[in-house]
Amino acid sequence: MERIVRKLIENNKTISTMESCTGGALANAITNIPNASKVIKFSAVTYSNEFKEKMGIPSELIDKYTVYSSEVANMMAKTISDYTNSNYGIGVTGKLKRFDEANPYGENDVVYLSIYDRDNDAYYSERIKLTKDTRIECKREIIEYFINKMLEIIK
Repeated sequence: MERIVRKLIENNKTISTMESCTGGALANAITNIPNASKVIKFSAVTYSNEFKEKMGIPSELIDKYTVYSSEVANMMAKTISDYTNSNYGIGVTGKLKRFDEANPYGENDVVYLSIYDRDNDAYYSERIKLTKDTRIECKREIIEYFINKMLEIIK
């Protein structure tokens, strides 16, 4: 994560996150790095569909693709980038080894991660099949996916 923060600072770029299942773990990992305040603009934890919608995710998109989809993760990433005028928006949605009574569809161990690059109007999406057993370990696994993908993007 240090390399990401350093490269964002060097390139004068900013980042914002809209996280669901990770509950802010990604933003926390970023803000654990010195000088992160130079790059992170905002983070929203939208754990419920209600607050995803309040942040601008259309209910029709959730109804069509389910809240656990790359389409919703992409919209979360773009929406948070637009909302904060950040160069990169990150969207994360999925299930960390648990059944969701409010949203009973989808696999219980799959997470969708999307990085939206506003400057190039490009999405980088990952479907992550979790391999760890605990929620904390799963969050770490998602952060590792993010780090690897982000380092590919920002070079």
